[in-house]
Amino acid sequence: MPVHLPTPSRRTFLTQLGGAVVCAPALHAADEQRVDPDSIAILNDTHIAAGHTANAPIPTHLRETVAWLVAQERRPAAVIINGDLALSNGRPGDYEHFVRLIAPLREAGMPVHLTLGNHDDREVFYQVLQAEKSAAPPVVSRHVGVVSLAKGNLFLLDSLKTVGPRVVAQGLLGPEQLDWLGRMLDAQPGKPALIFAHHNPRLGGEERHFPGGLEDSEPLWDLLVSRPQVKAYIHGHIHHRDHFQHRGIHIFNTPATSYVSNPTASTTGWTMAQLTDQGAEFTTLTHEKTNVWNGKVEKAAWRA
Repeated sequence: MPVHLPTPSRRTFLTQLGGAVVCAPALHAADEQRVDPDSIAILNDTHIAAGHTANAPIPTHLRETVAWLVAQERRPAAVIINGDLALSNGRPGDYEHFVRLIAPLREAGMPVHLTLGNHDDREVFYQVLQAEKSAAPPVVSRHVGVVSLAKGNLFLLDSLKTVGPRVVAQGLLGPEQLDWLGRMLDAQPGKPALIFAHHNPRLGGEERHFPGGLEDSEPLWDLLVSRPQVKAYIHGHIHHRDHFQHRGIHIFNTPATSYVSNPTASTTGWTMAQLTDQGAEFTTLTHEKTNVWNGKVEKAAWRA
C-alpha cells in the first residue's frame, strides 16, 4: 500500500529546468540558524527488509544514523540516500519499513533525496513512495533529479539496470540519461557539480569491483571531463570506503549503512560532506566508534 510521507516543516519549492526538478529549500529565519547550507549527509546501501526484527543490526544502524542527524545543532542542507534502499529485490514491505525508519528526518524538516540501486525495484518503489514519482519524468523510467545548493549542484542519477527475481549487480545509465545529464550540466555551467549514483565507475582504482560496476563508465567520464564544472562522483555499492581521482575528477566511495562483507577491512557508517569555495571535505562517521575510519577526513580540491 502507498506510504504518505510526513510533510517537512519548511517548504520546498520545485521549479522546472529543462525537465529536471531543482530543489531549493525556502527557510524561515529560525530554520536558517539550524541549517548548514554547505553540508550534505550521504548514506547508501541501507538494505532494509520488511522482516527485519527491531534489534537486528541493519535497521539499528540506519536508526542510529537518523538519530545522529536529527540531534545535530546544525543540520545538513540535504540528505542523500544513494541506492540499495531495499535488502534484496525491492518488495513493498521493504520500502514501507524504510520509510518508517527515515521518518524522523522528514519530520525534522530535512530534505531527503533518494536514488536507486541494483537491489531496488523502481515500480514498487513508486507504488510505496508515491510522492517520489514525477508526473512528467525528465528521463522515462529513470529516477533522476538535481538539488541546488549554494556552493554546488547535486546531480542524482539512476544506475539501476534491470529489476526482477534475479538481481543484476551491474549498473547502467543508458544514452537517454547521459543525454539528459549533459543538457542539465550545460544549462548550469557556473557552479561546481557533484554527481551521485549508486554504482561505482569501472575507473579509478577499484579493479576488483569493476565487474559489478557501471557498464557505461567510459562514455559517462567523457561527458563529465568535458564539463569543467564537474568536480566529483559519489557512489556506494561496494560496502567499503575509498577516494580516487580519474582524469581530474574525484571519486568518493562512501561506506554502507547496513553491513560489510569483510568486517576486518570495512565497517558500516555514513558520510558528511562539507562544501567550500574551492573543494570539499568528506568525513566518515562509523557505527563502531573505535574504528579507524571514524572521523577520518578526505579533503578534495576542485579541478580548475
